[in-house]
Amino acid sequence: MKENSNIYLVGLMGSGKTTIGRQLAKRLGRPFLDSDHEIEARTGVGIPTIFEIEGEAGFRRRETQVIAELVHEAPIVLATGGGAVLDPENRRALHDHGWVVYLNVPPVLLWGRTRNDRNRPLLQVEDPLAKLESLYKLRDPLYREAAHYVVDGGRLAPSAITQLLVKEFAKRCVP
Repeated sequence: MKENSNIYLVGLMGSGKTTIGRQLAKRLGRPFLDSDHEIEARTGVGIPTIFEIEGEAGFRRRETQVIAELVHEAPIVLATGGGAVLDPENRRALHDHGWVVYLNVPPVLLWGRTRNDRNRPLLQVEDPLAKLESLYKLRDPLYREAAHYVVDGGRLAPSAITQLLVKEFAKRCVP
């Protein structure tokens, strides 16, 4: 891995990708990007509106297009949407163009972090915890397939995870 390699954070919604990504980018002196925010900026509407108009499939097409473009920006720290790994093309692009970190957080903790957030279309269901458990079961193997490094994101504070990632990246980085 090169010093100017991109860093991609993957994990379920609420795993800390944006918070940790911002801290990591600041520590490394890099731009921080969030693929969901990029989609919103390009479309001029929020993710829930895209889901409402185009459905999840339409949103996923947009997500794949944005990721295909962002992997060629360097050096950046990118927080992906939680479902970005569903597309094999995304998993391959992320894995091949940078260092992928999976922030692994148990569903019950994710539910505690996201239960009052109305900006998460997939959780606007009768039993959001069951939905998170289902998403975790489906996506965990895909996150692991894409990842170069897995962090237990449920036990450490974001600042501690950021510090750990800075050290790990420095160890893996080839100047």
